[in-house]
Amino acid sequence: MRYKLFAILLMAACHTLQAKMVTTTFLPDSTRVLRNPLNGWVMYIGRTWDENFWDKMGYDKMSVGDSVVRVSDYANTCYVRTSWSSLEPEEGQYAWQNPDSRISRLFQSVLDRNMKLAFRIVVDSRDQGQNTPLYVKEAGACGFQDPNNPSVWSPYPDDPVFQEKYAKFLKALATAFNDPDKVDFIDAYGLGKWGEAHGVKYGDYSNKEKVFNWITDLYTKTFTKIPLIINYHRLVGDTISWSAPHERSQALLEGAINKGYSLRHDAFGMTGYYEKWEKDFAEKWNFRRPIIMEGGWITGAHHRYWRDPSGKYREGHPEDVRLGEYLDAKEAHVNMMDLRVNDETRSWFATSFDLVKRFVAEGGYRLYPSSVTVPDRVKAGAKDVTISSVWTNMGWGYCPTNIPQWNQKYKVAYALLQDGEVKAVLLDEKSNLSLWEKGHFSTSKVTLCSKELKKGVYQWAVALVDVTKENRPALEIAVDKSLLHNGWLILNNVSIH
Repeated sequence: MRYKLFAILLMAACHTLQAKMVTTTFLPDSTRVLRNPLNGWVMYIGRTWDENFWDKMGYDKMSVGDSVVRVSDYANTCYVRTSWSSLEPEEGQYAWQNPDSRISRLFQSVLDRNMKLAFRIVVDSRDQGQNTPLYVKEAGACGFQDPNNPSVWSPYPDDPVFQEKYAKFLKALATAFNDPDKVDFIDAYGLGKWGEAHGVKYGDYSNKEKVFNWITDLYTKTFTKIPLIINYHRLVGDTISWSAPHERSQALLEGAINKGYSLRHDAFGMTGYYEKWEKDFAEKWNFRRPIIMEGGWITGAHHRYWRDPSGKYREGHPEDVRLGEYLDAKEAHVNMMDLRVNDETRSWFATSFDLVKRFVAEGGYRLYPSSVTVPDRVKAGAKDVTISSVWTNMGWGYCPTNIPQWNQKYKVAYALLQDGEVKAVLLDEKSNLSLWEKGHFSTSKVTLCSKELKKGVYQWAVALVDVTKENRPALEIAVDKSLLHNGWLILNNVSIH
């Protein structure tokens, strides 16, 4: 991208200092995929896949017209919706602790591609097979059989033995995956049919809210560094799957949000399911909690998406569904969209690749400095100089630095470099990236204390850093990559004399 330098001379009377302030303006990069947390496309991994799925399932050769692309070049996160039993088949035998296990190799293949993992752990076995390890039943937990498959058993989530064993499992899981360098988020509920927070079957229905509070408290205490997600279902935690909204659903969900939860929904594009209640709930929490979407229709399988009440989906035209999901996502200001698996992923690339690229350009958060103003010479020991930058968010979502797990750890910082090495960092501790909404210009300011600097020639740079990691650049900014050095956006030289 081309950029221009505009010099503005400011006269300072203090200590006979003349500080020449230089303003550099930048044009945004709207096409590069930014590898930022809680942002961008999510691809799903089949629960039985191994590390070779990239080739076997065609993910490294996804057709786009007459060419092929790699899905991993567009998706930031791999979502694993799997069973408790696959991760702990026997009590205390954790699959991820064996580096030679299928699951460990699968996870490592994701991390090797500079992607992150995300999880949903399912315990209800209905329609899916044995999701809870049978040692829980053998230990005395009460549960029920799948009426369509009596050989499959599920625990009642209000059973104390189940709760004890599940808490032990989650604690072990957190020792490996309560790590934001590896994991983007975790669905921190997982009860009910398919783990979607509905159709939950209890030993005693009166325990519904006790169970909800137990499991949300458990995840909050166990996963302290990973964003926690819950499905904002109109019947969250209830025994039925669809009906009018339960009168307590909003209160339960907001109780979880107050504990630090963020949001997702699994029926985007399904206009008979994702209705006014869901849209109103999302609107209430826009820019206060990030939202992750999952499309509801499965265009390549048994779903009859052309019967959607909207009347907008034509049989044999999955691209109609893709557009419907995209428009719902835009209305909800989501941070992340889903590609899911197999036919759904192929559908996005084969029929709706323009939307894949559009979400990269305009979805989630996409931050860049439209201008940065710094001096090009400063007298050592002179009166302090204010430096500043103006930032823009090109995305319809937001950078959720306000969630408790992040606790405002991402900030604007300015650096002085010599020979490419950072010699000093000036942190704007007041910068709050969660307030940077699309259509608003946000200003960052910090004071340069020249007394603390050695004389010499330096190079200015700016970045979005992680204060928990020694103020190193952490969030990719949307400018031409050639202008960056180790994550720092390079500016003009400055002489400290």
